[in-house]
Amino acid sequence: MSYFFGLVGYPAAHSRSPWIHNHFLDQQQKQGIYRVFETPPDEFASTLKAMRTLQIDGFNVTVPYKERILSFLDEVDPYAKMIGAVNTVHLENGKWIGYNTDGKGFIRSFKESYPRHSFSEMKVLCIGAGGAAKGIYRALVEENTPSVDIANRSQQRAQEMLDLKSSETNTSILTLEEAEEKMSEYDMIVQTTSVGMAPNDKESILSLTHVHPDAVVCDIVYRPMETAFLKEAKERGAHVLYGHGMLLYQAALSYEIWTSSVLKAELLLEKFEQQLKGEEPC
Repeated sequence: MSYFFGLVGYPAAHSRSPWIHNHFLDQQQKQGIYRVFETPPDEFASTLKAMRTLQIDGFNVTVPYKERILSFLDEVDPYAKMIGAVNTVHLENGKWIGYNTDGKGFIRSFKESYPRHSFSEMKVLCIGAGGAAKGIYRALVEENTPSVDIANRSQQRAQEMLDLKSSETNTSILTLEEAEEKMSEYDMIVQTTSVGMAPNDKESILSLTHVHPDAVVCDIVYRPMETAFLKEAKERGAHVLYGHGMLLYQAALSYEIWTSSVLKAELLLEKFEQQLKGEEPC
């Protein structure tokens, strides 16, 4: 059997997802291809129509389509439906089924890098309120994180995320300016937007002037690997978590859904890091 996987998003041409999934296929000695469908917003519907015609086995969804994809699916997994965002689609019995692996991928990446940290003892700041933020916020809630505040430019978008909280999780909605002032209160800061992604890699969504030196600062952007946001965090003495781990582990969960198999994704982490640094050929 030969698999056909893909990615739809914009921009997406320089995604490392093909590199990751080709290595997953090699690891399991399976045949297949992974293609990037870079799709401007006005071509989204026509691209999806073409992908249905191609009977693609499964595909990932990245910015800005993790919420827009919902109306094009036949079914949505209950977890993804609750989150209101999909990053993984699987062709099952002729139907497109939507899933969300973002949050679980982030949690695994964090635990791999900081195994001694306990979410149940953390106060967390989540920056952003898009599709990735929703998945990460809900995953933090399910890890029994007692306090997860949300900072976003649009207060209305952030308010919508409160539907994902539990009675045991305290959440305040903040402006970016308020978050900057309160920064010293947080044990973990998670930057979930695309701000700082190449080619705009000098941009940073907010200042870390008041970050606590024991805090872990995370950025889900992986290109560049060290964003301006993470560079400032390191300069101020904080710990950091790069975005490539989340990308790898959410991709592994997608692959496992598509192929009904189990991967050893951690074996690829160091090689992936070398590839992003330019030390490993594509």
